[in-house]
Amino acid sequence: MGWTNTLKDIARAGLRVERTRLEPLVTLRATAGLALSGCVALWLFGGTAAAGAAYGALLGGIAVFQRSWRPDPVLPVISALTLGVTSFLSYLTGGYLPLFLLLVALWTFLGGMAWSLGANAGSLGTTNAAVMLVTVTLPATITQSLGQAALMAAGGLVQAALVVLFPIRRWGRHRDALADALAAEADYARRLRQDPTAPFTPGPFAQARDAASLSARQLRRRPAQLHGARSLAERIRPVLASLADPALTGGHQDGPARDRAHELLAAAAAIPDTAADAIRRGRPAELPPQALAAIDIPPGGPVLTGAAEQAATRLRALLRDVAETARGDRSDTNGHSDSNGHSDSNGHSDSNGHSGDSGDSGRAGENRRPDGGDTLVRPPLREEAREAVRTVRGQLHHDYPVFRHAVRATVVVVLGDLIGRALPFGHGYWVPLVALLIMRPGFSHTYGRAAARLGGTVVGLIIAGGIVQLAQPGPLACGILSVICGGLILLFMYTGYAPVQVAASAYTVFTLAMAGVGLDQSVPARLVLTLIGGCLAMLAYALYPSWETPGLRTRLADWIKADLVYAATVVRHYADPTRQSARETREAVLSARTSVLAWRNAVALAEKEPVRQRGLSRTAEAGAEQALAEVAHITMLLEAHLPEPGSPHLPSAAALATALQQSAEDADRAVRDKLVPTWEPVRTALNAWNGEDPGDEADRMLHRAGPLLLTALDELSTALEYAAPPMTTTGAPPRAEPAARS
Repeated sequence: MGWTNTLKDIARAGLRVERTRLEPLVTLRATAGLALSGCVALWLFGGTAAAGAAYGALLGGIAVFQRSWRPDPVLPVISALTLGVTSFLSYLTGGYLPLFLLLVALWTFLGGMAWSLGANAGSLGTTNAAVMLVTVTLPATITQSLGQAALMAAGGLVQAALVVLFPIRRWGRHRDALADALAAEADYARRLRQDPTAPFTPGPFAQARDAASLSARQLRRRPAQLHGARSLAERIRPVLASLADPALTGGHQDGPARDRAHELLAAAAAIPDTAADAIRRGRPAELPPQALAAIDIPPGGPVLTGAAEQAATRLRALLRDVAETARGDRSDTNGHSDSNGHSDSNGHSDSNGHSGDSGDSGRAGENRRPDGGDTLVRPPLREEAREAVRTVRGQLHHDYPVFRHAVRATVVVVLGDLIGRALPFGHGYWVPLVALLIMRPGFSHTYGRAAARLGGTVVGLIIAGGIVQLAQPGPLACGILSVICGGLILLFMYTGYAPVQVAASAYTVFTLAMAGVGLDQSVPARLVLTLIGGCLAMLAYALYPSWETPGLRTRLADWIKADLVYAATVVRHYADPTRQSARETREAVLSARTSVLAWRNAVALAEKEPVRQRGLSRTAEAGAEQALAEVAHITMLLEAHLPEPGSPHLPSAAALATALQQSAEDADRAVRDKLVPTWEPVRTALNAWNGEDPGDEADRMLHRAGPLLLTALDELSTALEYAAPPMTTTGAPPRAEPAARS
């Protein structure tokens, strides 16, 4: 896609207003904190002090709206403390331009690198650098500077205090994350009724897992409804796929057996859906009687047989556990299994050795509670700080997007500050401020925010400027109007950057008017300075980009390797079932899930980049996704029927597991080297099965799965032959014909 079309699409996306659920009560509380901080400061110290206090309260209120799993008061406190320090440092160095620019450059670079720790850390780092540009223009003496910094910090602390005194929907984000995962499970069950090979959507489960990482204090206060449901949902996932798809279980495509499977899938949709609604609202679930009746064994006895009946039995037990959790009936927290071997909400193993989230213990930076199968304990603050330093240090490379963003932001802020000082408008800090708030590590985010910033600024300045010009409000009225605009900023936080910017521009006009700044100094100048800052941000990305497109091949290689390691891990446990099977399988599932989400995010970003040479054509991307989804689906069917610990070993599985592991390494290298992977180790292992007579049900399932896996892998190789530029088959000379383009 060329630059012209790309910019049009991104501008439309940046100006789009998202229809999403608003948070009026949280907004009202944060707006009250903004009003309290500003009014008290205005009454005691005057308009300039009130502007600083209101600014701190506004940033503290914005911190409340960040999508974080930490307790609500934490982010406002962090925002307040860092805001006070940043403000005071900018005041101290403001009179010495070289020293000030050096400090701003250092702070901006560190704030840019903070994006490697996540969106919350990146936003906080960007805000702190922006504060240095704004506050340096306000007080004149060190005493005033110290007082102004204290007022800014106090504004954020007021927001934290209000969160503690007037809590709204405690654990709301955690409830939503868990409810979204259960709702996604219900949707998966519904789709399986229509398409037995429907793909699983991992995003909500990854989000729920992030939400389950809690501090020790949070663990003691967590509602009972948030305990165990995620582990159950994770264990239901492969069972649903096995029940719906008869490819490995040997079930019938039609007749009473399929009707019975559809009844169970319908119940598997209704019960998690009801549980999700109950968890979201924080009240016991009222489960539909027909769904509860459907999971009982029919009066005439089981209709399904073999592996299908085994899957149905496990699904019935898991759905009963979900129902009990949603109703609040499960008071047993000691992890005892029921008579069928199925675990309680603490995730202890069922009769097949599955243990919900037991594999999470191997994840870096996470500890396990011995009594919490779905509980991830957040490490101590000191360990988190060390991990953060290691993460940031690992991003210090010129090819990494976060590092390039930090360099871009640093150069633009310094250059923008010098340009702003040279212009005759005054308020020159507005140029680097606008550029910094626009810039993000991704191309589409940066350019989309630039369009939204410019459009929102124009609308907001016109509205607020018209009100000030016509009504001539005094300091108190301007303070009230600024509070209203601050509330609108918070209310529109989740609707997109454009409406937020409309309110923010009006907030700026009213706040400066409260401090005595005339309209002729605030409106025309800011329009011009906003345009200059936005152009600087976009020009910086064009000259020093960090495209996602060239990295698609690497992301695909990671996904291929993770999927094949997942398959190898599951097959290996058919060869040698152990107590560690569930743990190792869970770790492989998490690795594969991380890889597929990284791939999808990279593809979504690459589609919006004006890069002609994609490295992979859209045809190759689509074909590879379909093939790898099939590999994951087949592996998930095998995962649903892992043999119990102590079951007879399957020698045929050992060779296939080794072949899959070897193929994972070979394919990873081949794709990175622009070669089409071949699957000779897998083919050889399957050829060795010729003439073997499968023994028990597990062996028969494995013999059905092996050829299906090889077929999916061959489809992957076929898809990669249509990459652009052409990929070469491993061990073969380069292809002479051009690759097909999408």
